[in-house]
Amino acid sequence: MGSSNEKEFRVGMIGYGFMGRAHSQGWRNLNAAFATPRIHMESIVGRDANAVARVASQLGWNRALTDWRDVIADPSIDIVDICTPGDSHAEIAIAALEAGKHVLVEKPLANTMDESRAMVAAARAAQSRGVMSAVNFNYRRVPALMLAKRLIDEGRVGDVLHIRGAYLQDWLSDPTLPMSWRLQKERAGTGVLGDLGAHVVDLMRHLTGKSVEGVTGHLRTFTHQRPDGSGKLGNVTVDDAALATLALSGGAVANLDVTRNAPGRKNELSLSIFGTKGSILFNLENLNELWLFDREDPAGEQGYRRILVTESAHPYLAAWWPDGHIIGWEHSFTHQFFEFVNSIQNGTPASPSFEDGHAVQAVIDAIANSAENGHALTAPEE
Repeated sequence: MGSSNEKEFRVGMIGYGFMGRAHSQGWRNLNAAFATPRIHMESIVGRDANAVARVASQLGWNRALTDWRDVIADPSIDIVDICTPGDSHAEIAIAALEAGKHVLVEKPLANTMDESRAMVAAARAAQSRGVMSAVNFNYRRVPALMLAKRLIDEGRVGDVLHIRGAYLQDWLSDPTLPMSWRLQKERAGTGVLGDLGAHVVDLMRHLTGKSVEGVTGHLRTFTHQRPDGSGKLGNVTVDDAALATLALSGGAVANLDVTRNAPGRKNELSLSIFGTKGSILFNLENLNELWLFDREDPAGEQGYRRILVTESAHPYLAAWWPDGHIIGWEHSFTHQFFEFVNSIQNGTPASPSFEDGHAVQAVIDAIANSAENGHALTAPEE
């Protein structure tokens, strides 16, 4: 494969919208922050030749292409980064893995269980040949959440009993906002459930090590039509809000609450993790902070303690600024790419894996089915 033997990696990225810009930022900063093989932002792909050419120049890609198959066929490309809508994830990822390319794909892994199963099978076969794959649940790489996982693993909150997870945005509160592919089931698979809920489910599983054994779900669409590019009304075919209760392994329970209709909530991913010895709170709108409550503190001194996660002793932060200086959302992409490149270089399985993505897909699918059929479902993870 390409140039990886010379300690370089050439990346081809499919898609150039919002996530493409975020991924470009991550790749662009990787060598500046971490000691990794040299990254070359080789090719970026989009269907509009003029638009993708402009974006390539702006974001630092060497070439602009209009067919993702050209990236797969290019022997110099080592890594394929997939930032397209979910309906194309499986086709592109499987083709790239079979061609010997390492693959990073945006979440959710796929739109259907059949697609995610096929992607897992392709990833396992590729890994046996030394070809790695990962799904970009980048919030795992927020330093405060890395610290949260360490504290939970060390037993600081005891046995986890109850998790409350929410992801609240307000960008669809305006009913006149135009249609986009995110509001079309055939492109996105689900609405807010897969877009935001997938992150919450992944973090619940990742931080606590618990699996989901049963779900009860409710979905709602508040605005059923929106203007398309021509001014005509198009039908919204996905959910605007999703609520679910989850039965977790070991007898724990969780609440899931996600919406894009919460005026004033810009990008609030919040987690409350309650255990027998204490609890942890996190809010993405204050992503450099973690709150810890320890029941073993003296009774007269108990209370939540704010941990400012900005020190070089915290995960990843020695690569950035002097102690005490905050980082932002975009850094989580650089951290995820750092871990992915390390897995390729060291020949170790990448994380989050396609299996992780498939497990989240199973939970999302079960919530949607529960909402549609009006009853609880058991053992959704596969």
